[in-house]
This record gives sequence, structure tokens and C-alpha cells, in this order.
Amino acid sequence: MSHIQKSTFDFLRELKDNNSREWFADNRSRYEGSLEDVRSFLTDLIAALSEFDPRINTSIQANKCLFRIYRDTRFSNDKTPYKSWFGAGISVDGRKLHGPEYYIHIGAENSFIACGYWRPEKSHLEAIRQEIDYNGAQLEKILKDVLTGKKINLFKEDLLKRAPAGYGEDNPNIHFIKLKSFVLDQSLTMKELSNKNALNNIVASYKNMLPFKEFLQEAIDTE
Repeated sequence: MSHIQKSTFDFLRELKDNNSREWFADNRSRYEGSLEDVRSFLTDLIAALSEFDPRINTSIQANKCLFRIYRDTRFSNDKTPYKSWFGAGISVDGRKLHGPEYYIHIGAENSFIACGYWRPEKSHLEAIRQEIDYNGAQLEKILKDVLTGKKINLFKEDLLKRAPAGYGEDNPNIHFIKLKSFVLDQSLTMKELSNKNALNNIVASYKNMLPFKEFLQEAIDTE
């Protein structure tokens, strides 16, 4: 499947407006159809990623990459039972990898792709910060190549207010070292995702992001 069907977006929009167990039960067949649409797209996406990223292979199953549509409402003020989006983390361990991965978010209101490492575990975070401290110029070059003239952005909202222990505010790479997540993202419209060239365009963006992913991977591989 080279794109996401319009019917999938129709389902997600209506789910957002009718977020109840009763409505979901009545529209179960539409959910199953939308899920299969996304699963088919993911299968093709995994195959395309495997052609240039040696850490991705075609044995990775789309089902293991998909996050559940059911919300955990135990500790949330929002008690709506379902998400109004499909999300998937693509890695050798599906959505459960503790490391750099690809992510795709297909939603009723917003959609995007991302690549990187969200909230690394402590030892990985320390290793990434050390790599940035040693090789900040390399990271700067990677980001300049990836971000210039493209719709890709570095996620900068998840960061420390002060320099972490062992680093000073005068460190030339402190703007990267303060990050708590290391992620590139690109917003997508429904039109872009339902376009017949959606898969090729997304793969091209992920390919641009690969050097950033490899920088993070090398950092944690040598921790």
C-alpha cells in the first residue's frame, strides 16, 4: 500500500467526535478496515526502510510496531477510551526498542513522521551527551545537511532549563546537551498521506534523517 486511504481519516475524525465504547462497537468493522490499511502501509514502509537501513529488516512485523488504539485512562483526566490516531514505532524490536527508531503518527487532527530517540534511558542519555560533547561539530554538520531547505525539524521542546551535571553553560554544544529527547520530525497533511506517492516521499525523508539516527546509535553502541 503506497498511501493511506481517505476512509481511514474519515474513521479517525468520526472517532474523535464520537469517542465512546458504544460508537466504537457499532463501527468496529470500520476500525478493522482502517487498521488493515495502516498495517499494509507499515509493511511496505518497513520493506522500503530495510533497503537502506541495515538495522531494519523485512522480518519486522507491522503488528509489533503498532501502538494500541485503546487509551490508558487510569491516571488521566481525559477519560475518552480511544486515541484518535494510529501510531507505530519501527525498529528491530517493533515499538519496544530502547534506542533510536522511526515513528509514524496518523491522526484525525495532525500527522507526522519522526526519527530519533525519545527520552533515552539514563545510561544512553549520558552516552549521547558525551558523544555530543566530543563530536558536536559532526552533529552540527549532520543537522545542517538534514534541515536545510527541508520540512524536517529538530524537536527542541523537551529540554533542561539548566546544564546537566558535568557540563557548563559555556559549552559550545550546550543547546544540544540540554535536550532530553533527540528527535527529528516532519508534519504531514492528510493530502500528503493519501497521495499515491506518500510512501516514496516518507521514505525519502527518513533517508535524510538516517545520519542523525546513526549518530545516536553510534553513541550508545560505544557507551
